[in-house]
Amino acid sequence: VVQGLCKACRANGCALIGGETAEMPGLYPPGEYDLVGTIVGVVPRKAIITGKTIRPGDVLIGLKSAGLHTNGFSLARKIIFEQEKLKIGDILPGTGRVVGTARRVGEALLAVHASYLRPVQRLMERLTIRGMAHITGGGFYDNVPRILPKSVDAVFDRSAWMVPPLFRFIQERGRVAREEMYRVFNMGIGLVIIVRSADQETAMTVLRRAKTAPVVIGRIERGRGQVRMLN
Repeated sequence: VVQGLCKACRANGCALIGGETAEMPGLYPPGEYDLVGTIVGVVPRKAIITGKTIRPGDVLIGLKSAGLHTNGFSLARKIIFEQEKLKIGDILPGTGRVVGTARRVGEALLAVHASYLRPVQRLMERLTIRGMAHITGGGFYDNVPRILPKSVDAVFDRSAWMVPPLFRFIQERGRVAREEMYRVFNMGIGLVIIVRSADQETAMTVLRRAKTAPVVIGRIERGRGQVRMLN
C-alpha cells in the first residue's frame, strides 16, 4: 500500500509527510481495512479559478475518466454482482468487440482514478482557464453548477463522446434512467475545463501534447446557472 502511495506522490509532485494506522477490531471484520488519504495544496490568491469570468460562448472541454473513479460503487456493485451475478474474473459485457479491448469486471471496477494535474498545469502555463469541474459525486448536475455564474448555463452535447461500456451496462441492466446516470456517474468524463472560444484550439493542442484525449463537449449559453443536456 505504501509503495503504491509513494509511486502516486512521485508522479504528481506530492510529499508523503505522515500517516497513522488505527486498529479498530470492533468496526472492521478480519481481513478488511479502510484506506483514507488527504491531499492539501496551496494556490496564490490571484490564481484561484472561481468561475466568475465564465461568459456565453465559452467552450466546455472534457478530459476522459478511467472508469468509475470514486463514485457510484454501491449502485454498480448491486447491479453487477447481486442482480447480474457476475464474478470479478468475468469479461465485462460490451467490451472486447475490438481485439485487445476486453476487460474483466474486476479490472473495470478497480481502474485507477485518472490524475489531471499535469495536463491542467500545462494548460495554465499557456492560457487562462475560466472554470473547472471535477465530475465526482453528484455527476454533471451537481458539480458543474458550483462554478457557474447565475447568468449562464453549461450546455453539454452527449453525442460528443462515447460513453464507456461499464456505464452502458449499468444503465441497461439496472434500468437506470438516463438523467439519473448523469447525476450519479461521470459517464466517461472526469474533468470539465472551461476556456474562451478563442483559446479552444490552443487548449486542445496543449492537452493532447500532455497525453490526454480532450473532447469539446459543449458550450456556455445564457441561462440561470444550470446544466442542460442535448442529444
